[in-house]
Amino acid sequence: MPIYLFWGDDEYAMQQAVKDLRDRTLDPNWASFNYDKIPPEQPDGVIQALNQAMTPPFGMGQRLVWLAETTLCQRCSEDLLAELSRTLPDIPDSTVLLLTSSSKPDGRAKSTKLLQKHAEIREFAAIAPWQTDQIVQRVRQVAQSTGVKLTPGAAQLLAEAIGNDTRRLHNELEKLHLFAGSNKPIDEGAIALLVSASAQNSLKLAEAIRLGDTGRAIALVADLFARNEPALRIVATLVGQFRTWLWVKLMTESGERDNAAIARAADIANPKRIYFLQQDVRAIALYRLQQSLPLLLQLEAGLKHGADERVLMQSKVIELCQVFSGTGQRS
Repeated sequence: MPIYLFWGDDEYAMQQAVKDLRDRTLDPNWASFNYDKIPPEQPDGVIQALNQAMTPPFGMGQRLVWLAETTLCQRCSEDLLAELSRTLPDIPDSTVLLLTSSSKPDGRAKSTKLLQKHAEIREFAAIAPWQTDQIVQRVRQVAQSTGVKLTPGAAQLLAEAIGNDTRRLHNELEKLHLFAGSNKPIDEGAIALLVSASAQNSLKLAEAIRLGDTGRAIALVADLFARNEPALRIVATLVGQFRTWLWVKLMTESGERDNAAIARAADIANPKRIYFLQQDVRAIALYRLQQSLPLLLQLEAGLKHGADERVLMQSKVIELCQVFSGTGQRS
């Protein structure tokens, strides 16, 4: 199929897929003649892309036309929709038309429905930081595809260390591949030696807050900033973890005994994790978990509005620790 729509917020994974498609499509000797990348700010970029897509390639190989960061699947005029309807079915096999967007296509839009008929659609959504089972699975898949052998413990530790950062996963596996230098599986010792654990520290920060350990929490915040971990990424991990704890506590207290049902509500892939999450929140009052999310949302909003990251993070972490240590005010 000569038409592709790539969408999602995992920028690195999408870039790799675009590179693979470009390498498969273009003859290296004729690439400069047959490759067009049309940026989103280009006036009449969609019309230009369609015109180029109908143009036969020069020399060997195919033509690749890339309409980058398009908004076609969010808004599309009737005139533009008519042009798409006329052109897409007739794009020759000698051309590959690629559309990419970081935003999810609007399934109600006529343009999206049209592309569903004529294009191969691929999603490149980043795994949520708290979906640890899926992150471990991704680590195993990428390690296998890159020829890196990991012991089960090493895969788990690597997932904890890097979280959902796909770019870093590839970089770390490349480093580990050079370190191993043979077919010997890489174990936990090599991971601990070579990979810094920023994502793991974000989860440890959530644990310290849950325990009301202010000193340890502040130390972990300082460590994360020293590692240049983005503040919004730290907050995303905290929000996900406290949301999971809240769902588990809420459904358990409501009398739900089916771990699979709790896992579905909390967006947890492996129901076996529910037992351990229930132990985490067994001694915590439900209202404390309910108070945590508004504070985290205030933290996120403050960061997005340009507040001093370190000062705001420290103050909100202290407030959160007070909620769970029992020194904060019940609302």
